[in-house]
Amino acid sequence: MVEITAVYEGSLRTSATHGPSGSTVETDAPVDNQGRGERFSPTDLVATALGSCMMTIMGIFAQRHEIDLTGTKVRVEKHMTAEAPRRISRIVAEITVPLPEGHPQKRALEKAAVTCPVHLSLHPEIEKDVSFVWAG
Repeated sequence: MVEITAVYEGSLRTSATHGPSGSTVETDAPVDNQGRGERFSPTDLVATALGSCMMTIMGIFAQRHEIDLTGTKVRVEKHMTAEAPRRISRIVAEITVPLPEGHPQKRALEKAAVTCPVHLSLHPEIEKDVSFVWAG
């Protein structure tokens, strides 16, 4: 169990503190939803969590198999519904891995990514379009 405490700061902004580490994250409502868009929005953090989680689970697999994934990157796009209720409709994630296309653990690393806890926790109606670029 991890405790996170968030405070509404006013002006559609929040500040959240991670209990174990004390690190903080601030959010702002996006411009298209009455905010200033000066920080991650809460739904931006969902998309960010997906990308970060996929790389983390790939990293765990890679450590076990002595594979260096340093420099792996993810680019995520968050798409919102145009109609009410406002929600995330689609997340596109492109993971660039600095390993060759023919790497013997390619399939296992890709499977690790799409079985990360965030991917498995997102509502099934959210389209998750995940692709990999093997750039080694």
